[in-house]
Amino acid sequence: MRRAVHLWLLRVFRVLPRRLRLGVVHALSPSFTVGAICVIERADGAVLLVRHSYRHRWGLPGGLLERGEDVDAGARREAVEEVGLEVDLEGEPAVVVDPDARRVDVVFRARPVEGADLDAVRPRSPEVLEVKWFDAAALPELQHETAGALVALARATARPVARPASAS
Repeated sequence: MRRAVHLWLLRVFRVLPRRLRLGVVHALSPSFTVGAICVIERADGAVLLVRHSYRHRWGLPGGLLERGEDVDAGARREAVEEVGLEVDLEGEPAVVVDPDARRVDVVFRARPVEGADLDAVRPRSPEVLEVKWFDAAALPELQHETAGALVALARATARPVARPASAS
């Protein structure tokens, strides 16, 4: 009986106008925020981390996408807004889905654009208290999301970024 009702509902759904189908999907599906994160590496392999004003541990430059914004454009924008650094994105991103927080993070490996002044990298947003380059083998305590992003990116690219010391 349950299967028959399910099939009947699918047939009804199929004939609904497109806008109504989208409305049904949006009403019944969980909503998630989508963010873009940059793992910015210097030529010597050092990783740029930020300490946010609202967190205790170190994190990565990034943030939520603006409505209608492409994720790669959002990643570049966040790097400029938070640390004043233009970046080139490398390869395909990794995706981290956190169903409990209802958040999706798209994690990019990035490098400073050619000719960038790495000495000028500093906090450019009230969200960021401190910016620092860390040797990839000696990272400080990381935000839980940052550790997860590094692991996901390493798995997706089969190339480790860094070894997080601890995450919580």
